[in-house]
Amino acid sequence: MEPNRKTVIVTGASQGIGAGIVQAFLARGYNVVGTARSATKSKELSASDHLALIDGDIGQFETAQKVAQLAIKRFGSIDAVVANAGIFLVKPFTDYTPDDFRALVSTNLGGFIYITQLAVKQMLSQKSGGSIVTISAALADNPIAGVTASVPMITKGGLNAVMRSLAIEYAKEHIRFNAVAPGVVDSPLHAEDPEDSLKTLSPMGTISSVEDIARAVVYLTEAGQITGEVLHVDGGAHVGKW
Repeated sequence: MEPNRKTVIVTGASQGIGAGIVQAFLARGYNVVGTARSATKSKELSASDHLALIDGDIGQFETAQKVAQLAIKRFGSIDAVVANAGIFLVKPFTDYTPDDFRALVSTNLGGFIYITQLAVKQMLSQKSGGSIVTISAALADNPIAGVTASVPMITKGGLNAVMRSLAIEYAKEHIRFNAVAPGVVDSPLHAEDPEDSLKTLSPMGTISSVEDIARAVVYLTEAGQITGEVLHVDGGAHVGKW
């Protein structure tokens, strides 16, 4: 263990935004614990002295326990969490099934709550503050006509709400809670979607890169005076009609 090297847990780490976030933290000298259902089979990440990978469904409390225990055993602390794991479904409101809703709540909300509870307990015992960053969505603040994502936005809006509450609850302990709210991102989620169509979902007519999101996450993790903030990385989509 290197005493001056901080440790961050990243969920949904096997590909896309999650893998990009892992790589950004490694480049800045962090220890990283990356988890996903198939983290150890990731084509974008390889375990190393400063990167531990662990498989599991982060929507299950038992998985969160294993992840937190690995961080402490392997690296000696939990200094930050990036709750990136998420599910996004687009369909008319009346077409969402009970199984869809359960899956969204399990991953998007349970996947935030369980690992964050364990991390905060560890941060309180360390008495050195900490950072939690969750990945929300610009659509939670500004729905777009034709993008029918009402039920997933229940969960993303819930993340924005709980993050603000926790920012106040733990302010005195210097444990900060923030969110990054992406718009359209060039990631595996949109691999089959036409680029020209995706560009119309941003006032700037551009698509964010994985690196754009990762930079925002790292910024909030290290910005010691920022808490309770939703940082939109969406080309201005959250501002309103365009």
